[in-house]
Amino acid sequence: MNKKLTLLFLFLSIIVFAQKSTLFLIGDSTMANKENPDKNPEHGWGQVLSQFLTTGIEVQNHAMNGRSSKSFRTEGRWDKVEKQLKKGDFVVIQFGHNDQKLKDSTKFTNPYTQYRANLERYVNETRAKGAIPILMTSIVRRNFTENGVLVDTHKEYPLVVRMVATDLKVPFVDMQLLTEQMEISYGPENSKKLHLHFAEGENPYYPKGKDDDTHLSKLGAETVAKLALKDLKSLKIGLEKYIK
Repeated sequence: MNKKLTLLFLFLSIIVFAQKSTLFLIGDSTMANKENPDKNPEHGWGQVLSQFLTTGIEVQNHAMNGRSSKSFRTEGRWDKVEKQLKKGDFVVIQFGHNDQKLKDSTKFTNPYTQYRANLERYVNETRAKGAIPILMTSIVRRNFTENGVLVDTHKEYPLVVRMVATDLKVPFVDMQLLTEQMEISYGPENSKKLHLHFAEGENPYYPKGKDDDTHLSKLGAETVAKLALKDLKSLKIGLEKYIK
């Protein structure tokens, strides 16, 4: 009898494990995992996300440096995600930074045509697998004027994300707004801590110094991740039970 119960327990455990939900992340360098995390000051916000989640959900971060809504698909990266999708999974979709690259035909998308169509296709293909898509606008760049005004750099792209979210009734997190508020609250000087600002010789990873207002420090990544999760929790789409 004990042997039968043990086998039953193992069988049920395998079923439960197989049905474990996964949070997939697709996007660009602001979200991506970075090499040498113990030494590298740069972190993507998706890289630190799992520390704020329970072990009840798996995180697969497929975001990659330099990818747009177009190149992420043409390189076969979406295909790897789509093949795994199942009911109960979630897919965070956040592109825009590299869709702007007008001089790169492999990445650039017209915001109102190709970009919109790409977002809609990601949403529809995620839903076709029974998973839940989540659209996010891009995080802002630290782009203050001499008068301390934060200036937008993403133009029409965040607007299109909002339009698709509204038209297709997709769960939506406005990371542009949240990170804009974050940058402003830190201010023009203090917000450098959220990014990569090092004088020559200050950090061994950047011996010649670094002046990067797009990518995030560990503090920046963790701050952005917390902002994302706070809004994700409020969406009440089932993901909230995994957020600490």
